[in-house]
Amino acid sequence: MDVNEVLLPGVGLRYEFTNHEGDRVGVVARRTGEFELIVYADDDPDEGRPMLRLNSEEADTLAEILGAPRIAERFADLTKEVPGLSAGQVEVRAGTPYADRPLGHTRARSRTGASIVAIVRGEDVIASPAPDQVLRAGDVLVVIGTRDGIAGVEQIIQG
Repeated sequence: MDVNEVLLPGVGLRYEFTNHEGDRVGVVARRTGEFELIVYADDDPDEGRPMLRLNSEEADTLAEILGAPRIAERFADLTKEVPGLSAGQVEVRAGTPYADRPLGHTRARSRTGASIVAIVRGEDVIASPAPDQVLRAGDVLVVIGTRDGIAGVEQIIQG
């Protein structure tokens, strides 16, 4: 999909694209950190109708909600391109040995060769988690590796 970026001097940046129904959609990223979703009128391509205004925290939340389901899908697409590479998900259950402990304590990558590339926590996604990232019950770990490696991470996490 083509996205056009337009500098708005003194205001910020506007990103525009055409959706699958042919509507022109814009997102204005203001210098203040606020965002505005705009839909352009069919009869006047310069007239944008504001649909939604978000502060930076709300925009981050919306981006995470829209992006979270696609992370596992993108990794699945990647694994189709690389023979022997798989993507899996491992849930951190309450009472397991690594709930409320840092990710690095698992030593999952050195023990299995598989990498934990993201943690999905509710609506939030923690991409490329650091070793000091504390795991919580209910977290879902996105793991990339061989099938055996992913199974090994599951065995480590679930004890």
